[in-house]
Amino acid sequence: MMPISADHLTIFGLLLVVFGFLLSGRVRYDLVAFSALILAVLIGVVPVEQAFSGFGHPATIIIALVLIVSRGLFNSGVVESIARICIANVKGVATHIGLMSGVGGLLSAVMNNVAALSLLMPVDIESARKANRSPSLTLMPLSFATILGGMVTLIGTPPNIVVASVREKALGQGFGMFDFAPVGIVVATAGVVFVAIVGWRLLPSSRSVENPAKALADLTGYVFETSVPSTCKLIDEPLLNAFPLAEEHDVVITGLIRGETRFPGTARRAIVRAGDILVLEGAAESIEQFVGATGLGAGDSESERDFLGESMSLSEVVVPGDAKIANRSATDLRLARRHGVMLLGVSRRGRSFRERVRKLKILPGDILLLYGPDERLDDAISWLGCLTLADRGLNVLQRQKAGLAIGIFTLAIVAASLGWVYLSVALGAVVVVYVILGLVKPAEVYQSVEWPVIVLLGSLIPIGGALETSGGTALIAESILMVTEGLAPVVVLGILMLITMSLSDVLNNVATALIAAPIGLEIAERLALNPDPFLMAVAVSASCAFLTPIGHKNNTIVMGPGGYRFGDYWRMGLPLEILVVAVGLPAILFFWPLST
Repeated sequence: MMPISADHLTIFGLLLVVFGFLLSGRVRYDLVAFSALILAVLIGVVPVEQAFSGFGHPATIIIALVLIVSRGLFNSGVVESIARICIANVKGVATHIGLMSGVGGLLSAVMNNVAALSLLMPVDIESARKANRSPSLTLMPLSFATILGGMVTLIGTPPNIVVASVREKALGQGFGMFDFAPVGIVVATAGVVFVAIVGWRLLPSSRSVENPAKALADLTGYVFETSVPSTCKLIDEPLLNAFPLAEEHDVVITGLIRGETRFPGTARRAIVRAGDILVLEGAAESIEQFVGATGLGAGDSESERDFLGESMSLSEVVVPGDAKIANRSATDLRLARRHGVMLLGVSRRGRSFRERVRKLKILPGDILLLYGPDERLDDAISWLGCLTLADRGLNVLQRQKAGLAIGIFTLAIVAASLGWVYLSVALGAVVVVYVILGLVKPAEVYQSVEWPVIVLLGSLIPIGGALETSGGTALIAESILMVTEGLAPVVVLGILMLITMSLSDVLNNVATALIAAPIGLEIAERLALNPDPFLMAVAVSASCAFLTPIGHKNNTIVMGPGGYRFGDYWRMGLPLEILVVAVGLPAILFFWPLST
């Protein structure tokens, strides 16, 4: 065994610290990775001239472009329409899951997994509501299916792009667009069949009756019409000035009436005058406190009356891990003042928070109930970085351009697959055309990119390179071979899959692929075997994060809407991961033999 040098200890120690912070989740993974990169440069592990080489790496560029292209396909609305048609008259949970998972798997093969889920999740929840069943039965299978579908193509999931780039660096040529398809299709098909027939039945029986989103749908409450006396503190001021105080008391100002005329919307810009009537919504205690604080007059109340004005809407949204409001409160963001949108409720793993929600620290996976003007609500949701759970009919999908969007994307993929143009250039051309056609707005070009992932990848690529050049990768591979000495190569390949899969359940899949792919290459070289099956094993297993809600963003997104708990994921995820190994390993050996 090769001796362990000071360089090995330094870089291993650095990686252990990085993994420790990533596992803790207390610091954002992009900040952890970038800090590690700077530290690696300062201590001499990474050469200065290579410090930021990862940000210009082809893998980084391709992932960013795929995210923008995904936004264009999202805006075309074609897949959403197909999904709705597929489940229009479907009866039975298993059939519904099978169809939705199939659509999700196909979609995620050509676009970002998160984008695929965000397209289909509102359709799935809407279907659950119509069928009077809990979305808990179907959301986790949908999440798993969109993860599985990404294995099929080069651009389906970031780990595939990373593995292809590692192969290109080592062997001079990366994997093609559809090189992943034979194994990916086998694994994805087996996984979709499993979640549709067996998987959803493994969830706790209580999930079939719990419906966390339904608790926020009960929107009837008390509506108060309070008079404005001459002594009121709000007189001669825009009604807007009352919003912060109303938010302080968990009261919603829903309108202003002057004479017999009700101002449209919330009348935020209207100047309050004596004799006006304010329409308020909230609990009796909250209303009383707000009236006292502002000097409003006593008003009449009506029970169980619709309090929404013509131009006002409610929206249920889920909070992804990288949302602007994640780990912050509505007060921190000054949501009401900036956007005229108020937070009415929060649902967290089946528990609702309806009091003092403005100060509540919002966590990834929470469901938020937002209230505001139609024209502002969508902008506020986008600004917050949240995903809409239900279709309010306000999303401007350009379905008339769906055929054009798909045609342009298909042409680019064919051109890249035939070697006519580099994949990054082809995807870049698609982005330019999408912007020209208006499928992607200029602002959306930047909004679509998941910058934390880009920073993570750009930061870890130089560190991964340092691990390889220092001999650290060879040392890890040698240690694995020592433990598995005397075992058949197929067993070593299976162990590599299990190790990679275990890392992916707790670490970002990009980070997992960056570390595991060079190790797989080194093992293949030492065994004098074809490196491709080892790289394929890493690609498949790095994409399998089914045991926890933190292994993949899709699992985090469905946690709140599904009312799942941390321990729910392994019930379906563990048998699925066993199935992936049982099906994936023979498929890899069949399509990518060990002998060169």
